[in-house]
Amino acid sequence: MALIIDGKQVSQKILGELKEKTKALKETKGITPGIALLLVGDNPASKSYVASKKKACEELGYYSIVEHLPETTTEAEILKLIHDWNNDDRIHGILVQLPLPRHINELKVTLTIKPSKDVDGFHPENFGRLVIGLPGFKPCTPAGIVELLKFYKISTSGKHIVVVGRSNIVGKPVANLLYQKTSDANAIVTICHTGASDLRRFTRTADIVIAAIGKPKFITADFLSNGVVVIDVGINRVEDPSAPKGYKIVGDVDFDGVEPIASAITPVPGGVGPMTIAMLMKNTYLSASGELKYEA
Repeated sequence: MALIIDGKQVSQKILGELKEKTKALKETKGITPGIALLLVGDNPASKSYVASKKKACEELGYYSIVEHLPETTTEAEILKLIHDWNNDDRIHGILVQLPLPRHINELKVTLTIKPSKDVDGFHPENFGRLVIGLPGFKPCTPAGIVELLKFYKISTSGKHIVVVGRSNIVGKPVANLLYQKTSDANAIVTICHTGASDLRRFTRTADIVIAAIGKPKFITADFLSNGVVVIDVGINRVEDPSAPKGYKIVGDVDFDGVEPIASAITPVPGGVGPMTIAMLMKNTYLSASGELKYEA
């Protein structure tokens, strides 16, 4: 039976440490970590994510602002709000919940956020720093994956990691994190995507598979070799009449079919998901405390 990688347990450990650090930061320097959260429109999933982030801020004692704007908000109004937050000393982190309405240019919005407040780690400056190994904010989900592997002492050095998915949010940054010449990375990384005529050819050679493609239960046991470590980033809502809400949340991996052959696997929910919020809170603390230095 596979080791179940418990993201809830690891995230609670990180949040507990941050709570103590936040208390000390307030007492010694009079600084309260502050984050501004922007939600545009009424996407149910986005509303749920923002509510979870707001709750985490409250539990840690952070200062937080949640701005919920209508779908019809103009791009100029959003950019003005971000400029205000960039110049607000109470705000150490800015998060714009994606996706945005179609009439809003997401890249322009991301570029407007000051890199030193980009706690999502999506600004090209932070992404570039990640690629070449300079200090900067790391995207939260990829950073959370690395923390899970470290906590469970799953070595990545010299291992073949196959990342299925090439998004700017997960696929590309997690690949860049894991091939860095550091003790908690140093892996041989392959990025797979829809261009692969035979995905199994790559995934069957992997020591670790990271699935981030957004297709429910797409990775089945025949994609994998015995003893593989499986990190499932997917969060997919599928209809289930037997469930109280009429649906259930599943990952990109067929958990029931894969778990018997894996050496370790993340469940969905309860695996990678909780880590994303924990790393967002960590990035915000690093910004407030000044521990993250933007230096060459």
